Amino acid sequence: MISTKGRYALRVMIDLAEHEEDGYIPLKDIAERQEISKKYLEIIVKDLVNGKLITGVSGKGGGYKLCRKPEDYPIGEILETMESSLSAVACLAGDAAPCPRASSCQTLPLWAEYNKLTHDFFYGKKLTELIRK
Repeated sequence: MISTKGRYALRVMIDLAEHEEDGYIPLKDIAERQEISKKYLEIIVKDLVNGKLITGVSGKGGGYKLCRKPEDYPIGEILETMESSLSAVACLAGDAAPCPRASSCQTLPLWAEYNKLTHDFFYGKKLTELIRK
């Protein structure tokens, strides 16, 4: 399941993409437009900055903006930055220890196929597809 944090991160990225011509966007402006508390957005933008998806500048004229063009952001990258993993089961997460039951697990192929579908779906969509024209 995608958390609120992941869904809100998408909204922040969409907002920045829709206003990219405005330069650095103050967090209070994003919070007002998206109707999300500024305090909660501070946590989200910190993760987005740490993930090198956006950049921020402090002080007068400061705010946040995208590091790349909107078409260069796969939705999967944004979600994985916020969620750590999109894996349906822990044993298939990127940082999981090898499962001792993997060779005999009858459900592993099901989960692996589901993970591939999810990955391909989210990485096949770009931020530009979510922007209002």
